[in-house]
Amino acid sequence: MTTPAPRSGGFPDPYGHSSGANLADILERVLDKGVVIAGDIRINLLDIELLTVKLRLIVASVDKAKEMGIDWWESDPALSSRARRDELTRENAELRERLARHEELEPGRVRKEAP
Repeated sequence: MTTPAPRSGGFPDPYGHSSGANLADILERVLDKGVVIAGDIRINLLDIELLTVKLRLIVASVDKAKEMGIDWWESDPALSSRARRDELTRENAELRERLARHEELEPGRVRKEAP
């Protein structure tokens, strides 16, 4: 098997200056189409499975991910201020409901209003 001789830049054609694709072009293609990387790691001891780690990695643009139905970051309170507000609103409503139920159970107690 023979390898092609290096060009004047010292590297074969795919890595040399004559290559039509630079890093920006490659990145644009990857983000436009998306790339999926999947793998599993299993640790066994005497045919007993001790640990399994399933890895799934998707590299894509936000628009492409939304096209594929992936938009978990929009509902994650750690990543979205809207989701954080929604979670606080839900928690506030739940606490108010619990307080109202508690007050119904103890009608003789009068709640002091905050100043």
